[in-house]
Amino acid sequence: MNNFIIRNEQINDYRKVEEIHRNAFWNLSVPGCNEHYLAHILRMHEDFVPELDYVYELDGEVIANVMYTKSKIVDEQGNIKNILTFGPLGVKPEFQRKGIGKALLEKSFNKAIEMGYKAIAIFGNPDNYVARGFRSCKRFNVCLEGDIFPAALLVKELEQDFFDGRKYYFYESAAFEISDTDAEDFDKSFEYREKAFQPSQEEFYIHSHSIIR
Repeated sequence: MNNFIIRNEQINDYRKVEEIHRNAFWNLSVPGCNEHYLAHILRMHEDFVPELDYVYELDGEVIANVMYTKSKIVDEQGNIKNILTFGPLGVKPEFQRKGIGKALLEKSFNKAIEMGYKAIAIFGNPDNYVARGFRSCKRFNVCLEGDIFPAALLVKELEQDFFDGRKYYFYESAAFEISDTDAEDFDKSFEYREKAFQPSQEEFYIHSHSIIR
C-alpha cells in the first residue's frame, strides 16, 4: 500500500466519503447508522475545521476520511479553553485494520498542533484509541455536567501538561445534535441496506453507558 496520499477533502469527494462512513458504520453501534449524515451536515457547520478534514487516497480511490470540529472545556470558574473533537473517522471495511485510520489521525494530530490546538477529546471505544495516545477523561479531571466521567470520554494532550489538575467540563459541538428523522430521510438517497442487530451493538451500549467512579 505504497501508492497513497493523504490530502484534504474536496467537493467532488463528498458523496464518496459519505458512502465510506455509511459502509464503515452500518449496523456497528446501532441498527443502521447516521455517521454518513453527520459527515454531510458537518461541512456546513460553524464548528467544522476544514483544515483537518482529510481523506486517504489509494491508487486514485478515496478509501477513508476523518473530520474534526471545535469543542471546548470549561473550568469551575467559567474559564473556557478551545479544543478539538474528531469524528466521524471511517475506513472502507475491506481496508480496515491496516493502519489507515492511524495514518489519518497522525497526520491530523500534527496539523492540529501546527494550528495551535492543545488537546482533543472524543467519545470512543478505548480499545481503538489508547494506542493513539488517548487516556481516560478521569486522568485529566475532565467530565460532563453533573461530575460524570464516562468510560467512553477519552482525552489526548497535544501539548504536555496542558491539563493542570483543575476540573473541566467538556462540551462537544452542537453539530452532533442531529435529527434522527433527517438522518433517515438522507439515508433514502443511498442504496437500500437492511438494518439488523449484531453483537458489536451491545458492546457499544456497554461502553457508552459505563461511568468511571
